[in-house]
Amino acid sequence: MNATMQQIAERIKRAKSVLIMTHMRPDGDALGSALALFSALKKLNIRGKVCVESDIPSNLRFIQGVETIAKKPAESYDLLITVDCSDEQRLGLLFSEFGKAKRERIDTVNIDHHISNTRFAKYNFVQECAANCMHIATLIEDLGVPFDKTIAEYLLIGLLTDSGNFSHDDVTEECMLLAAKLVKAGADMRYYNYELFKKQPKARAKLYAKTMSGIRYYHEDRFAVITITQKAMEECGADQGMTEGFVDFPLNIESVEIAASLLEIRKGQYKISLRSKEYADVNKLAATFGGGGHIRAAGCMLFGDIEEVLDKLSYVAGQYLED
Repeated sequence: MNATMQQIAERIKRAKSVLIMTHMRPDGDALGSALALFSALKKLNIRGKVCVESDIPSNLRFIQGVETIAKKPAESYDLLITVDCSDEQRLGLLFSEFGKAKRERIDTVNIDHHISNTRFAKYNFVQECAANCMHIATLIEDLGVPFDKTIAEYLLIGLLTDSGNFSHDDVTEECMLLAAKLVKAGADMRYYNYELFKKQPKARAKLYAKTMSGIRYYHEDRFAVITITQKAMEECGADQGMTEGFVDFPLNIESVEIAASLLEIRKGQYKISLRSKEYADVNKLAATFGGGGHIRAAGCMLFGDIEEVLDKLSYVAGQYLED
């Protein structure tokens, strides 16, 4: 059922132990949402644990507290909360843990900001906005927990990450007011801006140059694609975490309306990240392949030979470009 944030806050207050889960290959909004809520629970003396099935991406390992995140729960819990996760499948291997909770009649909560969310929990709060951390901030306030420096920093990480450093078209007055509130609580905007968007190891710079030199264009240069292969990452000494943000460069090219990044997860499997500039709905584009997200930012997974994947993606992308 759809629930208000106040209803979710009341349910949390009755819990003795809470499991917080987010999507596989977590980004800053996923980790910020989970860790901020975890920190708030501690202030309420509610036992909590954050679990993610994947390793923490290398570009986010600087975040204090990520070392406490587990890949599966070791203790029992009486409430399960998923954050920044549009459907059960995106939990990866933790999908089975969610199914177990439902079988054992443990209450489940889903707090998310993706338009493609399937409302898969008992209690669902889903509203599209710049970052899921905006919802978590509201929840923490409804729980009666004041923002301290730690909570504020976690929320700011999510806000900066999913808003594209406040550059996306879904950045609102509410988003900026929350940022001001977090800075007032002690979050260091300059530090996190540098860590998330500017700091990079030599290996990333090498991979970035190699990737951008191979941009491919389709549909009269309105669709641009970059491909990041396992071989290229190995040659540059880079890893998947270092590719965060790569898709934004081709989108900035004047003629481009849709940009796509194809990241080779393993042979024959590609993680597709999609971005659009003004009018194309990449959430619908991604949904064609079983994915989803937002109108201007979405993703999916495609399988097959790289040229076959490019053909499929280019064909569908063409349907979302204006003549």
